[in-house]
Amino acid sequence: MNNKPVFIQVILPLPLDGFFTYSVPEHLQENLTTGKRVIVPFGTRKMYTGLIADILDENNSGYETKDILEVLDNEAIIHPQQIQLWSWIANYYMCSIGEVFKAALPSGLQIHSESSIRLNPKLEDYSGLSKREIDFVSLLEDGDSINPDQARKILGLKTVFSIVKSLQDKGAVVLDENLKDGFKPKLDNYIRLTKAFATEERINELLDGLSRAKKQKQIILSFLHLTGYIETLGANSLKKSLLLKDANASDTILKSLIKKGIFEQYQVEVSRLGADEIKVEPLKMLTAQQDVAIAQIKDQFKSKDTVLIHGVTSSGKTEVYIHLIQEALQQNKQVLYLLPEIALTTQIVERLRKVFGNAVGVFHSKYSDTERVEIWKSILQNNESSYKIILGARSSIFLPFSKLGLIIVDEEHENTFKQYAPTPRYNGRDASIVLASIFKAKTILGSATPSIESYYNAKTGKFGLVEMPERYQGLELPEVFIANVRKARYKKEMRAHFTPMLLKELKTAFENKEQVILFQNRRGFSPYVECNSCSFVPKCQQCDVSLTYHRGFGRLICHYCGYSQGIPSQCPDCNGKSISTRGFGTEKIETEISALFPDIRVGRLDLDTTRSKKSYERIINDFACGKMDLLVGTQMISKGLDFDNVRVVGILNADSMFNFPDFRAYERSYQLMAQVAGRAGRKHKRGKVVVQASDAGHPVVKFMFNNDYHGMFMAQVQERKTFNYPPFSRLIKITLKHKVPDALNSAAKDMAAILLPTFRKNLLGPEYPLVARVQNYYLKNIILKVAKDQHASMVRVIIKDAIRQIVRKHKTVQVVIDVDPV
Repeated sequence: MNNKPVFIQVILPLPLDGFFTYSVPEHLQENLTTGKRVIVPFGTRKMYTGLIADILDENNSGYETKDILEVLDNEAIIHPQQIQLWSWIANYYMCSIGEVFKAALPSGLQIHSESSIRLNPKLEDYSGLSKREIDFVSLLEDGDSINPDQARKILGLKTVFSIVKSLQDKGAVVLDENLKDGFKPKLDNYIRLTKAFATEERINELLDGLSRAKKQKQIILSFLHLTGYIETLGANSLKKSLLLKDANASDTILKSLIKKGIFEQYQVEVSRLGADEIKVEPLKMLTAQQDVAIAQIKDQFKSKDTVLIHGVTSSGKTEVYIHLIQEALQQNKQVLYLLPEIALTTQIVERLRKVFGNAVGVFHSKYSDTERVEIWKSILQNNESSYKIILGARSSIFLPFSKLGLIIVDEEHENTFKQYAPTPRYNGRDASIVLASIFKAKTILGSATPSIESYYNAKTGKFGLVEMPERYQGLELPEVFIANVRKARYKKEMRAHFTPMLLKELKTAFENKEQVILFQNRRGFSPYVECNSCSFVPKCQQCDVSLTYHRGFGRLICHYCGYSQGIPSQCPDCNGKSISTRGFGTEKIETEISALFPDIRVGRLDLDTTRSKKSYERIINDFACGKMDLLVGTQMISKGLDFDNVRVVGILNADSMFNFPDFRAYERSYQLMAQVAGRAGRKHKRGKVVVQASDAGHPVVKFMFNNDYHGMFMAQVQERKTFNYPPFSRLIKITLKHKVPDALNSAAKDMAAILLPTFRKNLLGPEYPLVARVQNYYLKNIILKVAKDQHASMVRVIIKDAIRQIVRKHKTVQVVIDVDPV
């Protein structure tokens, strides 16, 4: 055993910069490696699960170290490459590596401590305790410990922390920290014959002896039949539930056989993910366009690590991905296939599993934490039975890959690749490019409407570029029609929120047994309700935003904090009795279309209808199978879904998208409309897209009408160059939060004054955002445009120093940094 002191640098899941140095007791020094979890003390009473980032021969921390308490793992749970990625994210997005660690590791792998309270055995009398304290102590008199939440519920109190603190100060109770492991393996019960009955002779004797115990005899016969035991004399194991079902017997009867020593029960750890047998199909033959695209990608990979595929909707990009995945697997490499939303996995996973079978795993937030841990372990082991392809949302970049060869970022333009809250506020697309570089792997970005930044990078040579301008098998792009809402309203031709042009196309589609998609990028029934007498609009009590009416819930709901209330029976301002809905969301469209076409089957796809794990999959499958005639939805329906029978796509209220006050509004509105339009006309027949807009001559509408992505791109690039927006600069948004407006204004003013000498005209604000108060916190934003020639590390130092000064001076203000906000 090495007698030389050993120290380790540990990452803790805390918003504190850097690593923490701990000493390792001699009995824990064996087989110490980076990537293993350790239990460490922190502060006076807390214990945390930390991760070993480095092993040191000496203590360079400058403080006296504490010993670690335990090493949790026999093998590392992450590889050095993951720590490299975490470090980059922490540095680039200006957060702590502990916050990245907390976000990266499934909570089932993060053992945490929880206070338990027990009676101090030295407590002799209760004379110094209040009545409430005596009530609390009486809960502990049996010698049991209790946690604060249990005590709160039993005593019927809102909080017990003040009582616990008082009892602790008086020496009446003792607080312990109990470690809790979040991951519990799933165990199945199995039955096998004991060794005493493991011969054919003993089995025959047994059956003869049970002639009167018919149920017990039936269990044994079922066991022999299902295992084929008599024929093989060795298949001595069977799942308990299967045995009881086949024998049509109760657990009580089986227990009697176990007591007699005939059977024994044991447990086997099983996967929660399932692994159905899948009939694998060969790769499809590629079209000429797909062949050319793959050849160009391979050629560009010789000099570029990242290639952007700009392919129109239904150009066959997915089949190109599949062929490239096959080549990566043949090189014994792992593949990460990133999608912007969980929603897309339903159809894509079916396509991939038809080719790659159970080598395809899925990883996203709708899985339970135990399921995510199992996927994590499968990737970590990387053996023959492990997943070789992971299909998932942005958090999939944190999985413990060891032989990553290819990353595909599909629909790369989507802003859902960006983490908004909590920290780290990383972009999954950008982080995946860095992850690929760590592994010396390749990255493919794919989109029919690439982000301005990505297309600019491709056009200027930073990325490779492959264009796929034609639809698969020569299918035509949908025909686009512009319906002038202003003109239709003037002529009183509107029915509900539909123009005559759209209604005509809907009627034709339904008569021909074809399907329709209607896109409205706002959920709920109505964006707000209003008093017809005084124009009062109910607003959230905690946020500066009107409440959205959800007819299905019968409530007015805040989409920022979740606050809800009923619709007032009379106006609280003027006592007027007439309150009406204003505007429309997906719920109202669903109601109106059902009234106009009572014989059609209508479905809705938005956040409200997809809250459960399987709801999205069910809605999409029902629509794909023809169980619905029309699907109305938010931007969820724009994301890469394939439907064979969709003839018409209606885009409602297009003006609300491109009139949004944001420099990306034109880009986003074009992307959304083009992506939704791409769902039309997949097979046999050209689709139609009807765009309803009041400003029918708007530039975005014209680009959409002509399917002119390049025209939109050139116009946007010129405008952004003029005003120094990305891709000609990088943005950093600093948000200050406080419950008192004056305190917020003072802190924001001081922050701007510190940063102004460095950024000058490239500092915007401080100013209130559109929604200036969220969850009772007032907000102010400062936007920094970081020029290409400014040194990034120096900028980070200046900003962090400014934040330290502000927090020191304005102790209660909160500061949030968002690098590359979208």
